[in-house]
Amino acid sequence: MTEAHLFALGLALAALSGVRAYLTVFGLGLAGLAGWVDLPPALAVASSPWVLGTAGVLTLVEFTADKIPGVDSGWDLLHTLLRVPVGAFLAAATLSPDGDLGAGAATAGAATALLTHALKAGSRAAINTSPEPLSNWLVSLLEDALAVGGITLVFAYPWVVLTIVVGTLLAVALAVWWLLRLLLSPFRRPAPAG
Repeated sequence: MTEAHLFALGLALAALSGVRAYLTVFGLGLAGLAGWVDLPPALAVASSPWVLGTAGVLTLVEFTADKIPGVDSGWDLLHTLLRVPVGAFLAAATLSPDGDLGAGAATAGAATALLTHALKAGSRAAINTSPEPLSNWLVSLLEDALAVGGITLVFAYPWVVLTIVVGTLLAVALAVWWLLRLLLSPFRRPAPAG
């Protein structure tokens, strides 16, 4: 793989970890263990039985916790402390041919994971204002499907996954900017003279 390919793979994995860190590590380790992909040396630890077992159990716990309104927001808050470092590690380890983790790749991975995590946590907090649980379950299942689909595609088409992630982040940023402009527009108008 070229360095650009590895960079896209690292950022795409970091973005996925911002949504589902345990599932991303589990999928990565499973792909390495099954021989579907040659993991860089620093990521080989993901295919360890201990890491796979722990990530698999935590994936099931997260799958359940993420379906309960209120619990999912607490889970997201707690996992802000986990998803960002996992994203930093995945990006840096992907670009590390000798096991030394670079600060630039770690920073890019952390920023990417933080952005996708903020998007996920913010949208889930807004959805939790709805009194019925159906929307919460549907969004959670959609996140699960996106994470599984992203992990499935990321090894063969990291540029596609990275493009989808960046496009989604830009679309959300534009929507937030538009919404803020709309909400703040009454305060910007000058007072009538007279």
